[in-house]
Amino acid sequence: MQAPRLQPSLRWEGGSVVAVDQRALPRDHRLLRLTSVDQLLEAIRTLAIRGAPAIGLAAAFGVALSAHRNSTGGRVDEAAVRADAARLIAVRPTAVNLTWGVRRAAARLDGGPDAVLAEALAMLDEDAAVNAATAQRGADLVESLTPGSSLRLLTHCNTGRLATAAVGTALGVMVTLHGRGRVAEVLVGETRPLLQGARLTAWELGEAGVPYRLCVDSAAAAAMARGMVDCVVVGADRIAANGDVANKIGTYSLAVCAAYHGIPFVVAAPRSTWDEELADGSRIVIEERDATEVATLAGNRVAPAGAEVYNPAFDVTPARLVTAVVSEHRVFRPHPREADLTSPVTP
Repeated sequence: MQAPRLQPSLRWEGGSVVAVDQRALPRDHRLLRLTSVDQLLEAIRTLAIRGAPAIGLAAAFGVALSAHRNSTGGRVDEAAVRADAARLIAVRPTAVNLTWGVRRAAARLDGGPDAVLAEALAMLDEDAAVNAATAQRGADLVESLTPGSSLRLLTHCNTGRLATAAVGTALGVMVTLHGRGRVAEVLVGETRPLLQGARLTAWELGEAGVPYRLCVDSAAAAAMARGMVDCVVVGADRIAANGDVANKIGTYSLAVCAAYHGIPFVVAAPRSTWDEELADGSRIVIEERDATEVATLAGNRVAPAGAEVYNPAFDVTPARLVTAVVSEHRVFRPHPREADLTSPVTP
């Protein structure tokens, strides 16, 4: 069974970044045409473009946009471009891919704006190959961890082609397993407060023909207790050298529950998501977002006026709760799996 070939969510066209507006899905499939760094920054800040690999690629194109705007006769005003690069890196601090994309594109500034664009385009092409390799390696790993012909998987947030440029990471693993005829069902957490699981992952799985059911985030532990989950497969926004994983808020609680129930917990992410400069996850900067994301729903206020809100976008899962991290090049096993919850599990 072959998975359908789906269109990429991000591309360069006629001097613009063209991207699927993820705020509009699933009601409307709308494309954005971004022609300036300011427009690109706003798209990333408001999650029109989101997902660690995707914002890294978008940021590389942002450097290309800046290089073309700040050049005369093929000579680039590097100070102006580097100022834009700093703004791009700062717009969402947790995902290391953003810094990776900016630095890689900016390294070509001495070759002029066309060289910067060529690098960004090369990164876009590489992303599809990297994700495909990660998906295949991850599918092989999940099959080795979960004997039996029919798999029940659980995932969180969105890690498909909307979060990358093509194929996807954790969702790519699941689509690949479906192509092998192995998936009975994917249980999709809604992913509060912005419902990336309900709006985006469910939409992508439906497009790919993968059987799924949606559940509220707090139902995941009950599903594990009832034997409804064989493996948890998630993505990542930053991975420390020891294997601590920053990912969408709620991932840590899934890892604790999976450890308690003896369920494999697999992270699928490209090499660009690793941050070898961080020994562990304690120094990962966690983005906190606007209170209205929690206090309102579909534009309607659901909390009392003046209610204080804690709205971290990410959390950190300690490496000892991670069965394996899969990239395009390797399977990394941080620790022998131990479900010892008698000691603290915070990083």
